[in-house]
Amino acid sequence: MACLHAIMDRGHHVTIDIEKMVSLIKDTSMSPKCCIFKTPIILRRLNVKAYVPDAFSIGPFHHGDGPKLKATENIKIKYLQGLLSRSHSPKERLRNLVNSVMDVEKEARECYAGPIDYETNDFVKILVIDGCFIIELLRKSAYATLREKDDPIFTMSCMLEFLYHDLILLENQVPWMVLELLFNMTIGPEHRHPLCELAQKFFINIFSLEPLHIDSPNYIEDIKHIPDLIRKWMISLIEEGEESSESFSWKHIPSATSLAEAGIKFKPGKSKSILGIKFDKGVLEIPPLLIKETTETTIRNLISFEQCYPNCDARFTSYAILIDSLINNAQDAELLGKNKMVYNWLSPEDTANFFNKLYYDAFVKKYYYGKLSGNLNSYCKQSWPKWRAVLVRNYFATPWAILSTMAAVILLILSFLQTWYTIT
Repeated sequence: MACLHAIMDRGHHVTIDIEKMVSLIKDTSMSPKCCIFKTPIILRRLNVKAYVPDAFSIGPFHHGDGPKLKATENIKIKYLQGLLSRSHSPKERLRNLVNSVMDVEKEARECYAGPIDYETNDFVKILVIDGCFIIELLRKSAYATLREKDDPIFTMSCMLEFLYHDLILLENQVPWMVLELLFNMTIGPEHRHPLCELAQKFFINIFSLEPLHIDSPNYIEDIKHIPDLIRKWMISLIEEGEESSESFSWKHIPSATSLAEAGIKFKPGKSKSILGIKFDKGVLEIPPLLIKETTETTIRNLISFEQCYPNCDARFTSYAILIDSLINNAQDAELLGKNKMVYNWLSPEDTANFFNKLYYDAFVKKYYYGKLSGNLNSYCKQSWPKWRAVLVRNYFATPWAILSTMAAVILLILSFLQTWYTIT
């Protein structure tokens, strides 16, 4: 075995195992297929609960973590049994599913960052059970006829809420390639919707009160997992003219109340994506965002994916930075809520705190609202919008203020006319 002898301080000799070092370097190298990460400590320290499952472990990272996650394993088995029961030979189908996942086990393992502490058989078992559970869940969500009367998820509202949280976690995923493999092997003639479309239907209200738009799922390519699907879905819905050009530097903008004082008007955007923010002719359009219990978890995990996945565009990180710049305090949050840009299940104070901590310790190489921010700052430097805003706020804010202003103007004109006629 090749060794290296190094002479250290005080004449001590240290033997270094070169082959072991080379092996260590190989073990720590990341596969190009790697897309499922454990959230870095620097990101998760502000809210650990946003990155760990509440009730359902999906994939190997959290498998068997505590009694609350073990308690739902029976539900996943029940869903697997339901899926198999629609086959003429359930045992044969299960055997085919296991063998098919076994064939891609190495590729699936490379999707996870860091070591997987499970041997091949146990790892494949986790992928099959969890993957079939997700597939059956999405099918039952879309096709009510598949649900049993005693279904443990669709008869208990809390279970669905747990799943909206747990299925979006970056650490809690089965590779999409495995889901598609299992899905295609278990699809029935009466249920022909693609997996991508079923997943979109399940998360259709993830950011908004209004259902999100669903086109043909073929436009979303190379999906890595569910968070990647959600992210690419939102990006694909941005229409031409709604997305600002990226910048290599973040540009600070005033808060919402400061922008309003500078004469900028706020309008709820009509974009199908929350990322489709526009500013034109003094009007800032922001698509409405529904803030509920799972909103922070969703955005944080999408940011975590953008921070961990190589060469990933920081779309949601840029979005969090922009909204944080707009909302500095409760007054800013209240202003956006009043203009129907934020539908809030939280108090204005909690909303401000929510956005002020959302992107801490994240980094963007390209800021996707750089041009928009620059246009906002340029508009704020103009004098006329500020004077117009002051006039509207002080003299035309209410009907009584308008009447008083008009009366004062009329009196001023009459006084001027009286003085003119007296002089002449």
